[in-house]
Amino acid sequence: MKHLIIINGPNLNLLGKREIDIYGSRPFEDYLEELRERFKGQCELSYFQSNSEGILLDKLHEVGFSIDGIILNGGAYTHSSVAIGDAIAAITSPVVEVHISNVYARETFRHHSYFSAHCAGCIIGCGLDGYRLAIEYLKG
Repeated sequence: MKHLIIINGPNLNLLGKREIDIYGSRPFEDYLEELRERFKGQCELSYFQSNSEGILLDKLHEVGFSIDGIILNGGAYTHSSVAIGDAIAAITSPVVEVHISNVYARETFRHHSYFSAHCAGCIIGCGLDGYRLAIEYLKG
């Protein structure tokens, strides 16, 4: 059974509370329980969230050579962190980049990702369902 981890970056701890018109009203923890139930017996799902770039880097380094797959929503760091992009390039675990909103329908600075070139795939604008799609892809 594959072991996957979802890593969420800055401000994603506020899902269900922040900008509901963009991100929806559902807390991520509720959705995570649904995902764990849906994929029970198919894969093990771990979860990690941090608002700190350095802590996200440390987590990628910690799991990036041993876990079967990483689902990463780097939030705003996607558009600003060369360091996280470099970490994705350095690790051996496949990474799928996920964004809840369609970043291409938003501010121009969100149109560039420092992660995408190093990822196995990108899922953008599918709401929370993007995480499910990433799990489907990584579990094979």
